[in-house]
Parts: sequence; structure tokens; C-alpha cells
Amino acid sequence: MHDSDFDTNQFPLAYFTTVRCFGTWLHGDERLAVDRHGLNVYGRQRRPANAKLQDVMRLNMRQEPILLNDNQRAVVEKAISEVCLFRQYLLSAISVRTNHFHVVVGADSRPEPIADAFKSYATRKLRDAGLLAREVKPWARGKSRRYLWKPKHVARAIHYVLYEQGDIPDFDD
Repeated sequence: MHDSDFDTNQFPLAYFTTVRCFGTWLHGDERLAVDRHGLNVYGRQRRPANAKLQDVMRLNMRQEPILLNDNQRAVVEKAISEVCLFRQYLLSAISVRTNHFHVVVGADSRPEPIADAFKSYATRKLRDAGLLAREVKPWARGKSRRYLWKPKHVARAIHYVLYEQGDIPDFDD
């Protein structure tokens, strides 16, 4: 397969998707949150941290930030795996953290409905398990999606998700 073969595919080999928990990364944060109004454009200088903007964002929050405990993380991981199995997506890597999750997934679909399915199914499973109150919204608006067109990009994303999240996967299973 040649690099030019990837240019003709309708869908990439996989998507690298990140979804954050509500309130855990606000605009103005020193980590330089992505601006949905187009300020995150390649080659342009990113918006610097802005404590006042972050304070305004915090004051406008309608609920407390959400951090997932170990039980909630396990439910979210299982829910995402079930979505992939049911919809026949190729799940290559998953890491559910306290304040976000990363997934590397292949599908003949656009990435937005995939990430939306992960969010809605995980929310439903958390509520069904009694681990999330009905009125709580666990996820931040939006999601990050990267298109992975080449095998080396898929491999890098998988490595990042599995080995660069602060813990090492258990290979004894």
C-alpha cells in the first residue's frame, strides 16, 4: 500500500477521539483550551492563558466539575466497548481517566456520531448503575477528533493512549 492510497479513502483508518468531563478544562486555562470559534488554526499563535476568562467560565457553570472514580471509569470503558461491538467499530485503544477519555476507533462513519454515541451510552450506563444522578451532565460540550489516515499515525495514537496516560496496561489478563 502506498501513501497515495490513503488519499482516496472516504474515511480514515481510525479516529483518535478525546472527550473531557464537564468543568475540568475551561477556556482561559493555562493548558490552552481549543477555541471553537476558529482561533486554534495551524500556524497561528494560540490564545494565552486568561485567568479572568477562566473565572467567568467557572462562575457560569451550572454544576460542579465531574471527576470519575474507579467504578465510574470501569463503567465508561465497558460502555464504549459495547458501543464498538454493537456498531461493529474497530476499537484499537481506550483509556478512561478521571477527567477525560481517549479512544482510537476505526469505522466507516464520520467521527462526530461515534463520539456522541460513546458519550450518551456511557451516561446512560452510569445512571443505570446508580453512579451518576439524573440531573448531572458528565461530559463537556464537544469532543476532540483527529483523523488517522496512515498506519504509523494509528500506531502512534494507540501507543499514546495505552502507554502515556500515567499507568501501564495490565498484560496478565
